[in-house]
Amino acid sequence: MKRLIVLNRYFFPDHSATSQLLSDLMFYFASAGVDVHVITSRQLYDDPQQQLPASAIERGVFVHRVSTTKFGRSGLPGRAIDYLSFYRSAYNLMRKLIEPGDGLVAMTDPPLCSILAMRAARKKGARLVNWLQDIYPEIAVELGVPLFKGPIAFGVCYWRDRSLKAAAVNVVVGEGMAERLVKRGLTSARIKVIHNWTDDTEIVPIPHKQNQLRKLWGLEDKFVVGYSGNLGRAHEFDTILAASERLRDDPRIIFLFLGSGHNLDKLANLVNSRRLAASFRFNPYQERAVLKHSLGVPDLHWLSLKPELEGLIVPSKFYGIAAAGRPIIAITAADGEIANLVRNHHCGRVIEPGESEKLAATILELSRDPDKLATMGRNARAMLDAQFTRRAALRRWCDVLGEVGITLDTSSVDCVPTFQAIAPSADPFKKDSRR
Repeated sequence: MKRLIVLNRYFFPDHSATSQLLSDLMFYFASAGVDVHVITSRQLYDDPQQQLPASAIERGVFVHRVSTTKFGRSGLPGRAIDYLSFYRSAYNLMRKLIEPGDGLVAMTDPPLCSILAMRAARKKGARLVNWLQDIYPEIAVELGVPLFKGPIAFGVCYWRDRSLKAAAVNVVVGEGMAERLVKRGLTSARIKVIHNWTDDTEIVPIPHKQNQLRKLWGLEDKFVVGYSGNLGRAHEFDTILAASERLRDDPRIIFLFLGSGHNLDKLANLVNSRRLAASFRFNPYQERAVLKHSLGVPDLHWLSLKPELEGLIVPSKFYGIAAAGRPIIAITAADGEIANLVRNHHCGRVIEPGESEKLAATILELSRDPDKLATMGRNARAMLDAQFTRRAALRRWCDVLGEVGITLDTSSVDCVPTFQAIAPSADPFKKDSRR
């Protein structure tokens, strides 16, 4: 292989999930001497008006940033225009940049990048690898996106499937996703499961008494139910909202949100309209250098996935919660992938969407049983150490690429230190911004 070229809309210094994963992997390869080039946008995930430099070298990775429109994520029409402008600019750059013998890795932000990557790889003689964080257009169909119905969805699926079958290998992040692709006609030999990861050497369990953020945010005497990351269209929040109404008279219990997303403003508005503000805290994304502290603030975390999206997405926040050694409430289908992990490893509870009474009772029960809570947290960390370490994931990537003829010599390289998405300030802990 001559070079490794990667396509994704976000890269370092952006802090979104796909950016952090991609940056970890590419910095790892670059540290081994691999010639890595990333084609990405000039935006940040939560700041579409940002104009990052058109080119840069970051820790040995050559970064090529293309110009796009800047409507942002607030509305579907503007987001679609941003996607189209990225497709055009990125494809034009791929045609100029790719040379015969290169390896080309296409991620799924924006969706369906594999179709463009297939065309570019064929024209230029590159070897294609698809890295699927989610499966489109099925997600759009399940979420009722207006354009993805009938013949349009069928046509998009046809070209998406062709792009997956044309790849040397398709890397997916969950067993359910692999099963979905097999049902679409892909051979299992062309599908590899590599679970997402977190920085499990940096993010470790921190006792509450040693966590500055608990005191800074005024949560020392509270039982904190946390959510950290993106609260998007795929994530159900009605169950947690209804549970919070049942617990509104218990001043010990606080629901803490750290992040952003399409549904977060909706949730905040509902919290205010239902007069639940005293039970909620909303804070922005925390710098990655502070993540080990912010993930350790809650006594337990919850995550959610709409049941119809099982096998199409795997919530990557699961790994950070486990690394922090905190119990996990999975508000998902009872037989979902995360639900099975939580149940099999005894590291939390599974609540189906709509079971708000059961969720409220579970929160109340665990708030009164610190020993059970601690045991679940230890089990979560033990599960991560046994199955989902970053070291194992990066090594697995080397093995998978090697199997398809993209040989990377990383034998002398240990896992690289995690990058800092934003340079820390004198006081990196961000105070509570909204109640």
